[in-house]
Amino acid sequence: MIIGLTGNIASGKTTISNILHETYRLPIIDADKIARKVVEPGEDTLTQLVHTFGEDILLANGSLDRAKLGKIVFNNSDELEKLNAVVHPAIRKQMTEEKDRLIQEGYKHIVMDIPLLFENNLTYLVDKTLVVYTEETIRMQRLMKRNNFSEEEARNRMNAQMSAEKKKQLADEWLDNSGTIQASKQQLEEILKKWSIV
Repeated sequence: MIIGLTGNIASGKTTISNILHETYRLPIIDADKIARKVVEPGEDTLTQLVHTFGEDILLANGSLDRAKLGKIVFNNSDELEKLNAVVHPAIRKQMTEEKDRLIQEGYKHIVMDIPLLFENNLTYLVDKTLVVYTEETIRMQRLMKRNNFSEEEARNRMNAQMSAEKKKQLADEWLDNSGTIQASKQQLEEILKKWSIV
């Protein structure tokens, strides 16, 4: 079974991903890690981004200045669309290759950790969807603390995604990660039992 793991920014999805990997030994294909890999110096995707946004998005050493690119795209939906048109196909290609490799290696269950699973209509890549849900006020606090964002910056990042409530409705299963880690682990185990993974 291919599980699509998703959740809004600062929902604690990485924590759940780590539990799936460490406790249940499930391989994780992480869209964020792949997203970083495809824009490394020497990659075609970075060349395309420079062509689209200009040399200004590069640091002196030739790598991507994420903060600068973030400022360009996060308050401008047209610019964000341009970014996605370049980056998303490269990420999808890499994720599919990794999934095929793991299947060939004999893995029966694989987790694809995709933050924008629903926003980018990627549910066709997976068999089941699992949403990590956390109350908005908690996510806001986590995001401001973790990234040193102002309330406005945190809100902009949060508003760039589909609402957590809508994701819950679209998901096959969801777990509430607003409480203790123990409570989340318990919910996760129940879902995996239901799906006959454990």
